[in-house]
Amino acid sequence: MAAVEVNDLTKRYSLRSFLARKGTEVLAVDHISFSVEEGEIFALLGPNGAGKTTTLKILATLLKPTSGTAKVAGYDVLAERDAVRKSIGIVFQEPALDTRLTGRENLDFHARMYGLPRSERKRSIEEVLSLVELEEYADVLVSKYSGGMRRRLEIARGFVHRPKVLFLDEPTLGLDAHSRRRIWSYIKKLNEEEHTTIMLTTHYMEEADFLCSRVGIMHNGRIVAIDEPEKLKSSFTEDILTLEIAWNDRSEEEKAIEMLKKFEFVRDFMQKEGYILLKVHHAEMHIAEILETASKVGLEVKSVSLRKPSLEDVFIQLTGKTLEEW
Repeated sequence: MAAVEVNDLTKRYSLRSFLARKGTEVLAVDHISFSVEEGEIFALLGPNGAGKTTTLKILATLLKPTSGTAKVAGYDVLAERDAVRKSIGIVFQEPALDTRLTGRENLDFHARMYGLPRSERKRSIEEVLSLVELEEYADVLVSKYSGGMRRRLEIARGFVHRPKVLFLDEPTLGLDAHSRRRIWSYIKKLNEEEHTTIMLTTHYMEEADFLCSRVGIMHNGRIVAIDEPEKLKSSFTEDILTLEIAWNDRSEEEKAIEMLKKFEFVRDFMQKEGYILLKVHHAEMHIAEILETASKVGLEVKSVSLRKPSLEDVFIQLTGKTLEEW
């Protein structure tokens, strides 16, 4: 059974100004459909305003959709809201800890809200504190925690009641590279050791690539592509193969161009500052053939470098912009 099922989900907002009598309608989520399998780590990837957080809030029953349907852990987000809430944990984009309490007290309060019995509550708190490596800081006021420690505690809090599905909204937003990597390791441990289904939103390409079994790329409220990261990269972009050639005269440039035109697997190529850049699908399979042919026509290849495409390359291919440009 799918842990999350979304069908034709839409969310419209009406924005009214003080000067205008008529409101402006904004389509935040535009007829999206996808599913997340049990035990999967799935990400919605896209810039701010793409509709990622709105989608997550609908799934967490914090917003009502305009149309479409969604189920979480088998429960309808509109008709069975209480059952959905009992089945999920959520870490919000904005901090939601009580800084006047200790880490342990924050976890205990949250576990009580979910009705965990005392013995189970105590055991679970110790386990999640160990998971995120905060045991020695458990009885320290959260006001004295660093940003990374607070994020780790929020993840522990979101999981302390052992939800079937854990939602993470931009889990590493604003953290330094070291703290971000630590958070990734905790998310992986939750998924692998506890078999927790995790759905997250992010605008960090490397985060989605590192963590997720599948990624849905969101753009203007729509999901424009969805698949495993490696399949997305191989479907929408080519490898970049760079050849450094020892040019002796103009005729060698003409030889190189004629040679490349004969390769069906070369999608495109260009010459730049003494190098030839090739767009090649699965380039590692064709390097030997290219070098052998170059040698036969008298070209001396001094070096070869291969760059595999990234999720950012896929995003640019699909939207025409980098995430930083949005």
